[in-house]
Amino acid sequence: MSDTHDAAHTGPIQNPRQLLVTVILAFVLPVFAIIGLVMFVTSGNKPATGAANPEQAVAHRIQKIGLVEIRDANRPLRAGEAVYQGQCAACHATGAAGAPKLGDVATWGPRLQTGFEALVHSALAGKGAMPPQGGGEFNDVEIARGVAYMANAAGAKFEEPAAPAAEGASAPASAASGN
Repeated sequence: MSDTHDAAHTGPIQNPRQLLVTVILAFVLPVFAIIGLVMFVTSGNKPATGAANPEQAVAHRIQKIGLVEIRDANRPLRAGEAVYQGQCAACHATGAAGAPKLGDVATWGPRLQTGFEALVHSALAGKGAMPPQGGGEFNDVEIARGVAYMANAAGAKFEEPAAPAAEGASAPASAASGN
């Protein structure tokens, strides 16, 4: 009688391995499916990463990327001291970020030995913590005048660069000297 009783109550799970697979498929797999569905449904309500303020994010994406600046090309060039006061004094008056102070012979000495052209190149291209100075409020000749002013305050004898001659003015001068 026990033989017929055991045969009637047998199910699809015959060994422990089948039991483990059944438990995983019946309990663990649905949990992961529910978590995935919740993440999918709520993902539409989340702003993009770093966009806590969507209006600001949109404004940032559509901001202007260029600037047209109209300057008077015929204005007189500013002197070295005016350029120093307008552009260079912010760092070179206080020594901020390791900038050599105006008139400090000890810190300017090694820099002066590199020559005027190297100093102007460093000012225009930037060096260390100093950003490039070219293309701002002052043109390259004015920046060179500011460099000459600061270097001369530390003991150099650089001449302040003159305004470049106009291209049309140089042709008659060379024609006149040839006759």
